Amino acid sequence: MKNIGFRIVKDFDRVNKKVIEGFSGIATPNIGDVMGRMFSMDHSIKSVNKPGVHIVGNAFTVRTHPSDNLMVHKAMDLAKPGDVIVVDACGDMGHAIIGEIMCHYAKVKGIVGYIIDGPVRDLYGIAKMGFPVFAKGGTPRGPYKEGPGEINTLISCGGVAVRPGDVIVADDDGVIVIPKEEAAHVLKNAEEVQEKEEMIIQSIYDGTWDRTWVDRTLEKKGCEM
Repeated sequence: MKNIGFRIVKDFDRVNKKVIEGFSGIATPNIGDVMGRMFSMDHSIKSVNKPGVHIVGNAFTVRTHPSDNLMVHKAMDLAKPGDVIVVDACGDMGHAIIGEIMCHYAKVKGIVGYIIDGPVRDLYGIAKMGFPVFAKGGTPRGPYKEGPGEINTLISCGGVAVRPGDVIVADDDGVIVIPKEEAAHVLKNAEEVQEKEEMIIQSIYDGTWDRTWVDRTLEKKGCEM
């Protein structure tokens, strides 16, 4: 494909459905902790929905001009149930990339949600319908529909590289990108972290939480008390 900047890749490998489902009960901080506390999108990309949202799916990537959403519309037609449409709109806040109508269409198609490195509009309508959208904010200014753009190529979203098929997990804390070839390994480690945290919380209420590590660390660092 030679038309760099204006091209569509229709097919890519997706992560096993059981692995995707495994992340459904795991918070993004626990996932981030087992990946070196990296692969987290910038904090400015956050949920526009009511608290409590948690989504997991395969990344369906879109690169678009900051003022244009033609390729996002095409992505909605091509994406499969379980996909998360991730849009690199360069972080520009001038024009909304999606709105309420596009969310209704995505919902009917079985698309899990949108991650937008840019703004959206119809914030009240999107929040009211409850379709998961993560974006940098809102603006009433609509987009053009001329192109160019790319679908299912390597993009950058929120400062993190995203490839088609990578696993996206997003909740009230933010958005995590899991490299698809590492997904099963990351899931196993994240499950262990989550289980450990649950045990710690229980020990707090039991009065058995071991806090001796704090003084050991201070002593090791040479802190005077």
